[in-house]
Amino acid sequence: MRKWAISALALASVISGTAMAKGPTYNASIVRTSYGIPHITAANWGGVGYGVGYAYAQDNLCMLAEEFATVAGERSKYFGPKATAVLGFGPIDNLSSDVFFRAAIDLPKLRKNLLKQGPDATPILAGYVAGYNRLLRELGTEGVPVACRGKAWVHPITIDDMLRLTEKQMLLASSLALAPAVIGAVPPSEAKAARNDISLPDSDKIGIGSNGWAFGADVTTNGRGVLVGNPHFPWNGPSRFWQMHVTIPGVYDAMGVGLAGTPLVTLGFNKDIAWTHTVTAARHFTLFELTIDPADPTSYIVDGKSEKMIARTISVPMPDGAASVERTLYSTRFGPMVAAPAQLLVWSKTKAFAMRDANAGNQRGLGTWEAIGKAKNVADIKAAVSTTLGIPWVNTIAADRYGDVLHADVTAVPNVSTEKAKACATSLSALVAARVTLLDGSKSACDWDNTPGTAAPYLLPASEQAIYERRDYVANSNDNYWLSNANAPYRELSPILGPWGTTRTLRTRSGLVEIDRRLTGTDGLPGNKVDQGIAETMVFANKSLAGELVVDKLLALCADKADVAAACAALKGWDRRVNVDSQGAYLFHQFWIKAQNIPGIWATKFDPADPVHTPRDLVTDGAIGEKLIATLKAAADQLAKENIALDARWGDVQFAQRGDQRIAIHGGDGQLGILNVQIATPVPTGVTPVHGSSYIQVVTFGDTGPQADAVLSYSQSTNPASPHFGDQTLLYSAKRWVRLPFTPAEIAADAQGPAVKISE
Repeated sequence: MRKWAISALALASVISGTAMAKGPTYNASIVRTSYGIPHITAANWGGVGYGVGYAYAQDNLCMLAEEFATVAGERSKYFGPKATAVLGFGPIDNLSSDVFFRAAIDLPKLRKNLLKQGPDATPILAGYVAGYNRLLRELGTEGVPVACRGKAWVHPITIDDMLRLTEKQMLLASSLALAPAVIGAVPPSEAKAARNDISLPDSDKIGIGSNGWAFGADVTTNGRGVLVGNPHFPWNGPSRFWQMHVTIPGVYDAMGVGLAGTPLVTLGFNKDIAWTHTVTAARHFTLFELTIDPADPTSYIVDGKSEKMIARTISVPMPDGAASVERTLYSTRFGPMVAAPAQLLVWSKTKAFAMRDANAGNQRGLGTWEAIGKAKNVADIKAAVSTTLGIPWVNTIAADRYGDVLHADVTAVPNVSTEKAKACATSLSALVAARVTLLDGSKSACDWDNTPGTAAPYLLPASEQAIYERRDYVANSNDNYWLSNANAPYRELSPILGPWGTTRTLRTRSGLVEIDRRLTGTDGLPGNKVDQGIAETMVFANKSLAGELVVDKLLALCADKADVAAACAALKGWDRRVNVDSQGAYLFHQFWIKAQNIPGIWATKFDPADPVHTPRDLVTDGAIGEKLIATLKAAADQLAKENIALDARWGDVQFAQRGDQRIAIHGGDGQLGILNVQIATPVPTGVTPVHGSSYIQVVTFGDTGPQADAVLSYSQSTNPASPHFGDQTLLYSAKRWVRLPFTPAEIAADAQGPAVKISE
């Protein structure tokens, strides 16, 4: 591996055209503007990676160093096998995390494929390595932040570390969620070792989400595009966003954000276009039901012939010189074996299950985002996502200066048609259909189709995925492609892209309701078109559609009930929003999270002809009314246990701690039909956000360039000693925005010190 790392760095030097004999391999200039936002300028892609790696490590060294240990499968070694890690968006023990990454990441394949990604991929990754390592050298042992000072897992990295990290990001919302099922799959002869509590992930409960709106010339005040990006991502850990502006003069000039270790802008804008992403409802993996060979539980039958599974022993190093722990995992032509007993997916003597992920080995993403960052209009973005199929698990929503808008639900998904899904269903397929697509692995004809001309084999062509191109608006809040414009439902596509013609979430409905109110001039704001200021007001309106649909009827129901009189009075005073000064919001939150699951709660059922406004009309009589009152009383009792007043201000309940400062946080759970999502976890005296609105941007275009307002809710740095540990959190709390400097003159006017020039 070490030889590869050295050769890759040498190759990067050659590709970048800056061999050591002629001068420094890497050069970058970094200017920080308000709130610690770095503007990185370089002459080539190696210099870009160098500057981004250096600047990111300045803000988030400890978090990134720990992430490199995670993807290397070394958490057990450094933190102990029983401690907890975050895998994707959920917790898992360190040993299981290590086993998964050591099994799932195929370094030889990633190294080989990197060389096929064009001339820019290797230098930018190698440059990132050099920038990260440079900062470590500059800091020295005593200069490393306190949180990770002296830790053995803080060390120089190689290009292999970047390959592992990039692969992990590609799998983030797909097979990472199946890691426990992969690790827990054991032959029936080892049944005593199998876990019975493993379940397939419920996509509705994974927690990832976002809102993306794009308004076109037909509905904007200036006749140009207006883009609203509101991704909902974790507040802690490597899936936090980080702001940057990257420039290669005459080649690339884009500003926005990326995740930990991302060397380019993956969500942002340039002078002509702005784009955002929302997690798609499409499925990026399928399961295959295998028929086990009666003579051997580690062999399976395909087209009547037995095939032996591939056994691979994974060795995980332990701390303090203890013997490594070994696990044997099995794989098939369809991918690794999986087991989820909670859904009856068990490896028995007759049947078993395997999983294939369309994003495994997807190294096309970097090139796709580079092309998006260079785009001059939304047509360029459409071409980039369609030809590469490199976007892993997110929709792309975009607007340009010409007033065109785009929603492309085009990602790396299995090439499984409606007909194939039906023809290859097994007796279990319907039972797990809500969570996963299950195909018959006993027939080779049930494998994914291979359409010539796609960027990689067995992927669904972009022509069979959903693309909206419009001049009014597109919107997505993680429901599938069907209803991105309420006036123009999309035709039904393969079920691999999500269910069609079904009930929309309250958050999706809330977004479409607010857009309709804006465009019909019934939202109480001036006019009936969209400009930047109005879009910003809409983003932080913090309305609860559930509150609008439920509270008035609930108040009529509880008005004469003595046992909930105080709770009823508190709800009467609630403004149906989750602003920091909204009183009674927490009571409704606790009520609705449970009440929404009462069967038969709506009098008017879902109507596919009116999906934005159905279901509705709360049922309040009979047994359902009794359950509503009981649920309200339980919510009030819960607040009493937490010592929280029924009419407590939302900002006194939900807050973020930054040092000694307690910062009130607006926004709430999307299940309440709230667009500005904040998912919080209990802490003493209240709750604190762990997931939700993160980098929020509202972008339009002037005559000379972009006009971008943004705020990063949790701030730029994870280091408590940094001045940028909580500065934007205060802005978010106050619903204030940062006007992002983009042109050289704007950057110079806002520079917070001289440019830092680095080279080697």
